[in-house]
Amino acid sequence: MPRFLHMADVHLGYDKYNTPQRTQDFYRAFNDAIEKYAIAPQVDFVLIAGDLFEYRQVLPAVLNQAQLCLDRLQEMGIPVFAIEGNHDYRPYGTKTSWLRYLADWGRLILLEPSEGEILEPWQPETKQGGYLDLDCGVRVIGSRWYGAAAPQAIEALALQIEALPPGPSQTVMMFHHGLEGQVSRYSGALRYQDFSPLLTAGVDYLALGHIHRSYTLENWIYNPGSIEANSVVENQEQNPRGVYLVDLSDRGIEAELKSDYYQRPITRLSLQVDSRQTAQQVAEAAIATLQIAKNAGKTQAAIVELRIQGTLGFERSALNIKDLRAQLLEQSEALILLLKYDANGLEYQTYISELEDVPSRSEIEQKVFADLLAAMSQYRDQSELAAQGLMDLKDRLLQEQPSAELYQIAASLLSSLTKSAPPAA
Repeated sequence: MPRFLHMADVHLGYDKYNTPQRTQDFYRAFNDAIEKYAIAPQVDFVLIAGDLFEYRQVLPAVLNQAQLCLDRLQEMGIPVFAIEGNHDYRPYGTKTSWLRYLADWGRLILLEPSEGEILEPWQPETKQGGYLDLDCGVRVIGSRWYGAAAPQAIEALALQIEALPPGPSQTVMMFHHGLEGQVSRYSGALRYQDFSPLLTAGVDYLALGHIHRSYTLENWIYNPGSIEANSVVENQEQNPRGVYLVDLSDRGIEAELKSDYYQRPITRLSLQVDSRQTAQQVAEAAIATLQIAKNAGKTQAAIVELRIQGTLGFERSALNIKDLRAQLLEQSEALILLLKYDANGLEYQTYISELEDVPSRSEIEQKVFADLLAAMSQYRDQSELAAQGLMDLKDRLLQEQPSAELYQIAASLLSSLTKSAPPAA
């Protein structure tokens, strides 16, 4: 019974957040998944359905990471089949890529059609070809990254598959593209009917890549998702992903999603605030929220996101986000601390009926002052009194009174407001 490992979207060399440990995570995830689900169960082969690398220009250290993992599989006699994804495909007009380099040096078998999407058998002498028949009873077919031309490419490939000489009883094909309806805000995904010619042509297992969450459809389309999370939204709780350990038999396909290998933990937290809280109270609530997560063991060495949402009772700038982020990072012992400040300011607005007399300019100005002050929790209960003080200050300023006197009046106003302010809740 043939058994293989299907992985995709490895993204070696990923460097978001400019953290060396984070870049190392992708190598560690790739290496651990290979050890646990390719070498330990002694699979017949491994598929990498696109995006082995994050960038087309690969740094020497990243290339070395790929070689170390692929050499380990080669030592165990496990062949690796790969196709190019949108991150690592060769630029238009060029004839080589880092995947082609690895293929020429025997680290993997790059399966790709020749010009015109012609499928020819892979030749060990040239290390080129579009498909290969294996002794374990599986025909493996490759493709390339087609972008917007994918539907037309699928039709051409389906005709080629139907015209191939008879071979093994099971056909597995790699294709790097997304299926419609699997993730939101993704344009360019293919419809099921776009893929269906491959099913008609005899493909038993379509090994997809590109979308970073796992999904299956109709027991022949399989997408494992990214090996490691590329962003906090790809955490396992909200975005299951991993690698597929697949068994092919006369009974059909048994594909089990495996994610129990090294991955950087991700914790997403949210804090709901309201307009009654001061900036200090919001900061204290953020610290308390993070402390609860830390006590539960969810923040240490993790990527932590804390999202502050709701309505603020103060100016956004009153909360020093830079200092708060630094304090939360130290407290949490996280590798990366993302503080998302999504709360909105509370807006007060005075509505004046059309039936009322038109107010004077000074009355309008005082209402504007009162509305602005009422949006700040520390002055809300005293907004009318404070507005009168500001109007007085404005009049004195227009009268060009000395600056020293104006500062003294402003300080006196603030002092009186602070003394009469209600105690914090």
